[in-house]
Amino acid sequence: MYVIDNARIAPTGLPGIAHRTLASGADGLRSLSVWLQTMEPGAATPPHRHDCDEVVVVLAGRGELRVAGEVQAIGADQTIVLPAGVDHQIVNSGDEPLRTLAAFAATPVGVALPDGTPFPLPWAS
Repeated sequence: MYVIDNARIAPTGLPGIAHRTLASGADGLRSLSVWLQTMEPGAATPPHRHDCDEVVVVLAGRGELRVAGEVQAIGADQTIVLPAGVDHQIVNSGDEPLRTLAAFAATPVGVALPDGTPFPLPWAS
């Protein structure tokens, strides 16, 4: 499959987060996953880490990246670079949806909580 109609991908997610996996192993990829997420104001990912490198492009809205004991403001037209194994959390601290596009150097994407407990995702990764 070379062209995917993103509008046909039903959103799934966590509380306050609408998620769409745009491309993954289910589409024939061997080492890449691409996710589109919209996070409602006040929503946040759980603190977590991935077993692969991650790049997140902020498309709209504003929020916070919590990583390495620091809180950094994030907003539209910024890119977040997260090497494999780095604990992080993204929080929508704004008053409008935070929309992000993320690329991962793996498929499926492994996720763990900061204590190393695997965190199963409610969507295909």
